[in-house]
Amino acid sequence: MNSQLRRAVGTALATALGATALAACGGESGGSGGQDGGGSTVTLVTHDSFAASEEVLKEFTEQTGYTVKVLKSGDAGTALNKEILTKGSPQGDVFFGVDNTLLSRALDNDLFTPYEAKGLDRVAAEFRLDGEKKRVTPVDTGDICVNYDREFFAERKLEPPRTFADLAEPAYKDMLVVENAATSSPGLGFLLGTVGAFGEDGWQDYWKKLRANGVKVVDGWEQAYNEEFSGSAGGRQSGAERPLVVSYASSPPVEVLYAEPRPEEAPTGVATGTCFRQIEFAGLLDGAKNEKGGKALIDFLVSTAFQEDMPLNMFVHPVVADAKLPELFTEHGVVVEEPATVAPATIADKREQWVRSWSSLVLK
Repeated sequence: MNSQLRRAVGTALATALGATALAACGGESGGSGGQDGGGSTVTLVTHDSFAASEEVLKEFTEQTGYTVKVLKSGDAGTALNKEILTKGSPQGDVFFGVDNTLLSRALDNDLFTPYEAKGLDRVAAEFRLDGEKKRVTPVDTGDICVNYDREFFAERKLEPPRTFADLAEPAYKDMLVVENAATSSPGLGFLLGTVGAFGEDGWQDYWKKLRANGVKVVDGWEQAYNEEFSGSAGGRQSGAERPLVVSYASSPPVEVLYAEPRPEEAPTGVATGTCFRQIEFAGLLDGAKNEKGGKALIDFLVSTAFQEDMPLNMFVHPVVADAKLPELFTEHGVVVEEPATVAPATIADKREQWVRSWSSLVLK
């Protein structure tokens, strides 16, 4: 997937599950017509990978009278840092895109006003990581996984890797590119996946093996997937040489949807034994100027209309049980039955320590 394609689909590939152009409904705030004196516009602060169709945002406007202004603030980590620096006087009304790898930072900094979204009862309890406090609302979920270039492995009659352990085998030397865990959401997710797979006492030894096996580290998903990965549209055009990349379980449908002609099979596959489950949340920002509009927007994010709009715009899974998935998404995506996980409390306690240790070990 090249840069132009990435902007077109607005995918969250990435994470970290990765710049987009959102066709947002609405203009600047202010003016009359607001339902509560907050203006007719509600401002959504988010990461660069947020995307929604014009139709679904128009539906929100028709239902509520509010238009949505989308303020993109870089990748998930950068966007969150900006809100922490401006807490109490936020850039907008709702923040979308903080995930379970960074959630504790947002909550520890008191960024959000508690709010129980209408429809929250349709969201599975496993996704509601803030419990009864309800400072954030789950919106989507996906899996950070290693993707592989099908053609590369077929031509060499080499089985692609399936598990974390496989990636350290000599057969895959100099093939893997990953994102920096200190600067990238999918990079951090992949690091946490290795912690989940090998434990707090074993992940560092595993990364020593990856380093010895020629793993390459780049700053973020855009560079890793579009420039270094030979299986992406951008990588094929530029002659990229790495056939393994940390991306998302939902990356293959993107390669199919925007390819011309559309292939019967995605050119990329997913190593399902290398996955970490990611959950993204939205929250009403403390100090929001349009609190009523912000609440209405959060309600809409868990509505059937928005939940069913996400798969082919952000290439993530709905968290609402009755939301239907499009055929292309199910046909070319994969279901990860047993992703690696780390308890949210453990992530909160150990994340910064693990990132420092990883940086020292892998980047030195």
